[in-house]
Amino acid sequence: MLQRELGPILLTLYGLGTILGAGIYVVIGEVAGAAGLLTPFAFVLAALVASLTALSFSELTARIPEAGGPIDYARQAFGRRGLCIAIGWGLVATGTVSGATILTGFERYASLFIDLPRAGTLILVTLALGGIAIAGMRESAWFMATTTLLGMAGLGYVVWVAAPAMGDAPLRLAESLGGLEFGMVTGLFLGAFLAFYSFIGFEDMSNLAEEVRDVKRTMPRAIVSAVIISLTVYALVAIAATSVLAPADLAGAHAPLVAVVEAMGHPGVPLGLISLFIIVNGALGQIIMATRLLMDMGRDRAGAPPILGRVHPRTHTPVVATLAVTTAILLLALFLPLATLANLTSAIMLAVFVTVNASLIVLKRRGQPEDVPNVPRWIPWAGLLLSTGALVTQGVLAATGGLGG
Repeated sequence: MLQRELGPILLTLYGLGTILGAGIYVVIGEVAGAAGLLTPFAFVLAALVASLTALSFSELTARIPEAGGPIDYARQAFGRRGLCIAIGWGLVATGTVSGATILTGFERYASLFIDLPRAGTLILVTLALGGIAIAGMRESAWFMATTTLLGMAGLGYVVWVAAPAMGDAPLRLAESLGGLEFGMVTGLFLGAFLAFYSFIGFEDMSNLAEEVRDVKRTMPRAIVSAVIISLTVYALVAIAATSVLAPADLAGAHAPLVAVVEAMGHPGVPLGLISLFIIVNGALGQIIMATRLLMDMGRDRAGAPPILGRVHPRTHTPVVATLAVTTAILLLALFLPLATLANLTSAIMLAVFVTVNASLIVLKRRGQPEDVPNVPRWIPWAGLLLSTGALVTQGVLAATGGLGG
């Protein structure tokens, strides 16, 4: 049985850790390569889609505080077993693919300090993270809280170092918007899809609903706080990075933020070391999310073998599910490139967001409990429309060759 060990501060830091991980440390180079000088706007556009759905999650986690998250929301809203199973496996796929994306980024930064074959680095770090996830939720949460604070300090260091170059940033951004062309708009949307990956993580918090104290009060506040803080940090770092380096140089950098710091004449080694911790942090969050989903599906016999639903009596963690997820993550990290992994994660997550917003629309029509947050009815509708539009546009770009990787 899972234990309620998490309070508001640990939960918010956990959410920040899952959001702030690879998104800014790894994917910013890919975003800059697509969006160019509009990179900060790509993050803002991605945040718009993500934040509306985050508000829907904030109400749903209080309405249905169960570890299955979106699976349980869809089950109560639509009652269709097949749909719930599809959502469950979609989310598990998101967690494993996202974890592989993060570990690919980890290997890039680790290569600055460790002279190991790529496969060796990936195997070692994946096994270590699987061990932490198995050890216990409290241990995992404290590890993620510590590394999150380190990661935020590192991002603050990037902004501080780049501050002298950021003076004319507002003017440059205004000029970029004033001279928009079709190719730039396409690049902006492509960059936003990649940047959207950076905001994935707040939904993972819903899978800890059975491990949070006073969940109906704590969970909604933690989700909203994590998203607001993440957007602020991303916008500042994106402006800082594009103020120091040309987008093409960011895209070509092996470790983009380290390259920014070094371009300003500061040592990049401290940031590189911090990057390793925050990237690992994000990967751990994805492992925990995917294993909790597999546990819920196995426990409820909802499209997964019952053995995956077993919780170890000593560690109170789903050991078999954790081993399955870490193995899948390792295989994906070894064989798929970064851009492909990020785009695949975004596409699956957008499809899940469509279902989550639709679930809240249906549930609100049935009634509004007094003891849960009451987000305005237009929020899930806007989240549904934006997520659907983003998913369709991503499909069109993929079909026409606009999405690389």
